[in-house]
Amino acid sequence: MADENPSGREIRIESEDGEFAAYVATPAAGRGPGLIVLQEWWGLVPQIRAVCDRLARAGFVALAPDLYRGESTTDPDEAGRLMMALEIDRAGRDLEATVEALRRESATTGSRVGCIGFCMGGQLALYAACRRSEIGAVVDCYGVHPNVLLDLEACRAKVLGVFAENDEFISRADVQRLDEALSNAGVEAKLLTYAGVQHAFLNEARPDVFDADTAAEAWHDIETFFEAELH
Repeated sequence: MADENPSGREIRIESEDGEFAAYVATPAAGRGPGLIVLQEWWGLVPQIRAVCDRLARAGFVALAPDLYRGESTTDPDEAGRLMMALEIDRAGRDLEATVEALRRESATTGSRVGCIGFCMGGQLALYAACRRSEIGAVVDCYGVHPNVLLDLEACRAKVLGVFAENDEFISRADVQRLDEALSNAGVEAKLLTYAGVQHAFLNEARPDVFDADTAAEAWHDIETFFEAELH
């Protein structure tokens, strides 16, 4: 049963590249499986914190690292610049430090954690699972980043893909290629394409693309997947 009043707080995480900020939300029950939440190209914005709160209400300890280390934007051109300027190796080390920080949270249960990301963060969620075997379940929500290369042979997580039928950034062929790459690497995956919606249809802060009915369906699929894999 979902908890109604998650507790969210800002924290700092140490990595070999220096300290960075993160937001963590904890279920009202006090304990639950851990999830890493990875930002879109906008940065660690209030909407991503709200995703953490939502997942905490569903019973998870949800932690979102600030991969831009203090920068965020509402301007698409600036967001694209920030995404392309992201140092992928450094981001990988930050993701590894985030896994450790989540596992150290006293509220986190179990030896494995999950990871969910949106747009840029969807690709980085797969990347994180290729780097850390403790990540046992990944949800890639319309993930795209041209500079993130995936060593899927190293991925030990099960994968759920959440894609949009009318995505201007990710074609049906792109989804098919990812499906084949996961299969060839022996990764158990299920990639879902939701009809009639656009890229970022889960982002309720963007009324131009948000689709409430389809988002509700997708969130049900996401939470059911994590409950099965991490509880």
